[in-house]
Amino acid sequence: MLTVQNLTKTYASGSRALTVLDSVSFNIEEGETFSIVGPSGSGKTTLLGLCAGLDRATDGSVTLNGIRLDELSEDERAAVRNQHVGFVFQNFQLLPTLTALENVMVPMELRGEKGAAGKAMELLDRVGLTGRHDHYPAQLSGGEQQRVSLARAFANKPKILFADEPTGNLDAETHDVVETLLFDLNREAGTTLVLVTHDLELAKKTGHILKLRGGKVVD
Repeated sequence: MLTVQNLTKTYASGSRALTVLDSVSFNIEEGETFSIVGPSGSGKTTLLGLCAGLDRATDGSVTLNGIRLDELSEDERAAVRNQHVGFVFQNFQLLPTLTALENVMVPMELRGEKGAAGKAMELLDRVGLTGRHDHYPAQLSGGEQQRVSLARAFANKPKILFADEPTGNLDAETHDVVETLLFDLNREAGTTLVLVTHDLELAKKTGHILKLRGGKVVD
């Protein structure tokens, strides 16, 4: 499902080059759950963005579901994301002017799917938000917003889900609810899950763990 080979990302920092990722390689099979862990500044989020085609590497390659992302234009990578990829972010990334229902409908409408409203309602029910579908993000708690983002992430039935610190902004009780929903929905859909987290207990619940330090794989 995901093959990363010798992935390197370098930024210009004044007169010198700053290497954020240094020759990272790994494979993830279809349906696996996979965590990327490491201290702040280790390159976790940069790696996730490259794997999802949100950015382009300086060197190396990413192949997602058989598609070489580094050979595609920005528009072509966006089309691949819309077709195959789901996202969950630490800060929810909901559209503030849309209701919970409308936020979940967006990816389905972008693909031209029929019956988006009904499918979105079913997903909101599945994440425990029955009766909250007409609320805007500002009217929802952090945990409720993350549940909306989970429903949205699975709306397109993605082949692979990238989750960047999905429980990072939540209190302990809400953290547990969202964590359970994430793994349950993922298992039901048979989706490949790639999780960036600083929470080692959460990481241990995935099948594989990649540890980064200073942009390099250490374990």
